Amino acid sequence: MVLKTEPKAETPRTGVTGRAEIANALNGVLADTVVLMLKTQGCHWNVVGPMFQPIHELTEAQYRDLFEAVDTLAERIRALGAFAPVSFAEMISHAELSEEEEVRPAAGMLTELIEDHETLTRRLRELAAVAAEREDGATEDLANARMSAHEKALWMLRAIATG
Repeated sequence: MVLKTEPKAETPRTGVTGRAEIANALNGVLADTVVLMLKTQGCHWNVVGPMFQPIHELTEAQYRDLFEAVDTLAERIRALGAFAPVSFAEMISHAELSEEEEVRPAAGMLTELIEDHETLTRRLRELAAVAAEREDGATEDLANARMSAHEKALWMLRAIATG
């Protein structure tokens, strides 16, 4: 057996139709997950005020979850035979979320994180629908699991933000 040394797109014969469409939708979710992870870490690092400790701890748990999700999403793209983005510029070209541009008060950062989790949840719902239509149960399951994680994150962020 000779090992391949040059990466190339694959064509898995697993019965999934529309792999390119699904991989493209996954790229968008992956990109937004990376942006949200960085914004969550920014909040974690820079939050100040009387709610510092609970926000600091919550955002750490959330950015760790997002970090794991990045790997899972990218690996699903590869399992579909496509390539995951290799640069931040390529990644950001697939994103709907925008990067944070300044350090803000805790309330502003939390509001932004809430809005971003909502956006990502909607994108995941669209991905799940496309995956279901294309008979890709693995991607549909992944999208549903990530939706659940984002809805939990929203609940926790709202509980602090409006508490």
